[in-house]
Amino acid sequence: MSNQHRRGHARRRRAPCTRARCLMPLPALALTLALSLALAGCDRAAGPSEDLAAVMDDTALEHAAKHMDPTYVCPMHPNIVQDEPGKCPICGMDLVQKQPEPPQVDAPVEAHPAVALTPAVIQTLGVRTAKAGRGTLWKRIETVGRIDYDETRLAHVHPRAPGWIETLELRAEGEPVKRGQQLAELYAPDILSAQVDFLLAQDRSGAQRRVSEDKARNILRLLDVPDDVIRDIERTGEPRNRIPVRAPIDGVVTKMMARDGMYVTESSEMFSIADLSRVWVLVDVYEHQIDWLREGLTADITVPARPGRTWTGKVDYLYPELDPTTRTLKVRLVFDNLDGALKPNMFADVVIHGGPKRNVLKVPTEAVIATGERTSVIRALGNGRFQPVDVLTGMARGSEVEILSGLEPGDEVVVSGQFLIDSESSLQASFMRMGATGSKATASGHEMGGGHAHGH
Repeated sequence: MSNQHRRGHARRRRAPCTRARCLMPLPALALTLALSLALAGCDRAAGPSEDLAAVMDDTALEHAAKHMDPTYVCPMHPNIVQDEPGKCPICGMDLVQKQPEPPQVDAPVEAHPAVALTPAVIQTLGVRTAKAGRGTLWKRIETVGRIDYDETRLAHVHPRAPGWIETLELRAEGEPVKRGQQLAELYAPDILSAQVDFLLAQDRSGAQRRVSEDKARNILRLLDVPDDVIRDIERTGEPRNRIPVRAPIDGVVTKMMARDGMYVTESSEMFSIADLSRVWVLVDVYEHQIDWLREGLTADITVPARPGRTWTGKVDYLYPELDPTTRTLKVRLVFDNLDGALKPNMFADVVIHGGPKRNVLKVPTEAVIATGERTSVIRALGNGRFQPVDVLTGMARGSEVEILSGLEPGDEVVVSGQFLIDSESSLQASFMRMGATGSKATASGHEMGGGHAHGH
């Protein structure tokens, strides 16, 4: 070859390429590569794998997806992916073939992409579904309470004047008493002086009268002298050294501080008496159930000490503040206890009936996936395809939960195996985000400095 011919050949070999030829757009580059791989696979085949009409109906990317090499994944560990059949190195299960979805160019990355499973994988995972439907949920609060005294039926017995306790007739706490029953006798100088003034007021001449008769009688009443004792003093004309101390209500003595010969003052609590014909039950209700409560609702209780018996009462009062530690609201219930079977400080199983909430969209509770950051369900799309859907839940009752948004009546949701499907979707989303990031970085490199520099 002559020198002139060699120089011409070199010039042709060093001919500069245009920017349009070198800077091929990334989607076009991917399309060309996919077509090349597909056509190369088709050329190596012994014969055509499909007729020409089917090929012409497919896009280039769809045609390329048909001829991509299969991948095999573990049903229990989606991160185990191989190019050939085998067993999972973690659990030993047989790997199953994963059907690849046709790639999409410039498609946005979904937060929760759909997952396609073969019938064999669905059977292996034990996937079960249920339909979302409308119905009624009962607002029923189940909690544990503690029986306590009805504080509106407590009586504290104090002397109205300082003195000494004599002839104590009550000997122990816990004894039942009746209203008007004598508990002890009290000698008080101030009460004795008031009796003398009352007798002096009976003198019609008025020579020694210091107060009026009515005023003297009222002073005795204010000193807690019983009316029958006042009438007896008026009838006999003689004062009484000891005044009886009587029970103001029916009940049991819950506290007894009085003893024979003890000196007591107005601040001394001699006896405490509780009427147990009605009791309180104090319960704690969680913060998310407060909206179901109102005064007057019906409540039932059972106690382990009285198996087979149920008491029906009502909600009496909602306390004004939450416990800052347990985030619960104290609620007071009232129950009749005529036979005294309910004892203070017993524990009780409580059910508060809040009434029905009708025409709500609900799904089985086991279908809901709550991660703390989001609440979702797996919706069945049909033909082995499943997709996570974020939902907003409402009230939960037993095995059902209310869905406020995210689903429509009739949607099928997965109630078994949904956690593995959700994990696979999250893994696919991570891979898609990684691919999108890599594509953007490559495109940026072509735009900023991808041009070829050729010498002339």
